[in-house]
Amino acid sequence: MVDVRHRNRRNGATRLGRALALAVLMLPGAASAQDVALTFDDLPAHSVLPPGETRLGVVARLVAALADAGAPATGFVNAAGLETRPEERAVLEVWRAAGHPLGNHGWSHANLDAIGADVFATELVRNEPVLQSLAGDSDWRWFRYPFLAEGQTPDVRRAARAALRERGYKVASVTMDFSDWAFSEPWARCRSKGDAVGMARLETLFLTSAEEALTASRTQSRALYGRDIPYVLLMHVGALDAHMMPRLLALYQARGVRLVTLEAAMADPFYDADRTTADGPGPLSLETAAAAAGLPRPARTDVQSELAGLCR
Repeated sequence: MVDVRHRNRRNGATRLGRALALAVLMLPGAASAQDVALTFDDLPAHSVLPPGETRLGVVARLVAALADAGAPATGFVNAAGLETRPEERAVLEVWRAAGHPLGNHGWSHANLDAIGADVFATELVRNEPVLQSLAGDSDWRWFRYPFLAEGQTPDVRRAARAALRERGYKVASVTMDFSDWAFSEPWARCRSKGDAVGMARLETLFLTSAEEALTASRTQSRALYGRDIPYVLLMHVGALDAHMMPRLLALYQARGVRLVTLEAAMADPFYDADRTTADGPGPLSLETAAAAAGLPRPARTDVQSELAGLCR
């Protein structure tokens, strides 16, 4: 089950709008493959670290696993921490040296629904100098909403979209998510206690949740459109993510996944509204599309309670 902090989604899509989207998706030339784009939020620093870990070590293991799998990825930056921890810029440099682009995740990871559209626009611009300084010839004008919060009212949503359009951004959608962020604190607890049983359980739950997310996204996409859209997977630069990345990528590739760039995935007509930052009735996701069509949500294991109790 997706936690509300990372799934602040409203079921606001109209049936008429969804019918039009479905018509577009069925046009000749619409992508039809089990493609997945990997995206990582919260660079350069996500959550707590286990004893002996460093931010630089985490990102080095992540990019090594991505390289071994030939997997492209996009990372989304909150640059506020660099003011007090300038050494963490090295994390972003390692990411870029591996050839992966960076995007904007808001200066301080502030929730649009808490700060309002005016402060949102300020946070957007304040994050840009770091991105520009590291981008080279890569496209850094992708934006991922912190907490996936896109505005609880039409006015806030429209104002935020207008700010993004004015700055030339595309919205980085999310169509696959297994709340990997929720594993970070339990992993640090289990590591600090040397709890081998707890760590093994976390590894199992991580892979199980990831596979369920793939199945759920495919089930919704096929029910809605009769095909696999290219999926955009939300992850984070956490210590357990780095530890599990080789096994996760091997799992997905064994399931027939082809790992593609964010740009390639979002070229699909499904993502037109986010790629053009168009105004719309609600956030774009498979969940909102399925809800608008009256489809049931695929079954997912709720691991949150178990995660909260592990290694206490």
